[in-house]
Amino acid sequence: MEISFECTQCGRCCHDLRLTLSVAEARVWAGRGHWVDLLVEGWPWPETYNADGDPDDPASQWRLATSFPVTVGDVPFRVNVRLVARHEGACPYLLPDMRCGNYDARPRICRIYPLESRPFEAMVPARRLCPPEAWGEGLPVLERDGLAADPQAASILAAHRAAMIEDVAVKERLVRVMGWAETAMAGEGLAVCEVAPAVLLEALDVAERGAPEAPLAWRIVTNRESTRAMLADLDCPARLVAAGYGFLGSFSDLG
Repeated sequence: MEISFECTQCGRCCHDLRLTLSVAEARVWAGRGHWVDLLVEGWPWPETYNADGDPDDPASQWRLATSFPVTVGDVPFRVNVRLVARHEGACPYLLPDMRCGNYDARPRICRIYPLESRPFEAMVPARRLCPPEAWGEGLPVLERDGLAADPQAASILAAHRAAMIEDVAVKERLVRVMGWAETAMAGEGLAVCEVAPAVLLEALDVAERGAPEAPLAWRIVTNRESTRAMLADLDCPARLVAAGYGFLGSFSDLG
């Protein structure tokens, strides 16, 4: 199966987004005074579950590789922390003619779009921001049999995925340095930690040298009362919040 695509320079993918960055890319972004948020989600990971995940499930293997273990109350979880470039409206590097003013130094996530960054998920054109005329026969082949057709794009995609795995240890130390210990339930939303660029850079400096050894007292944030009540029955600390800047909900707030 082939998917053909050619960028129309519409600029849709350069507005109102959160772009997943590596630690090195986050340093560059924050170093230029731009905001980088932490987005956090977690999966219950009981001891009865295979510690190595399901070897036949690519999603399970990816979650395992890109997360670290924590305990919420007495419940074991695995937590994924993403560093994301946040910009409301146009990207600060977007030029009036919709070209990128940071093209040669843009993050890998921009270089691979509209390819899917997660190895377990198929790229679906209808879910991308690109207009219909960006897709169709006669255009360059973007993806063939689920793999990037262009060798350079494939190499960048592989490097992006490798960084998501290699950065896990630094991210685990980063949240301990910052004292951040809130996660959303995966599938329900994302807990958001907003941190000023200079503060993030200082915390990354400390995290890359080491971090406090004391474990954090993790808790779940949710905008669904049914989830909070279920967790309370498990003596699992949880906090009910409304969807907004501090919590990106996958569902409407429910009492």
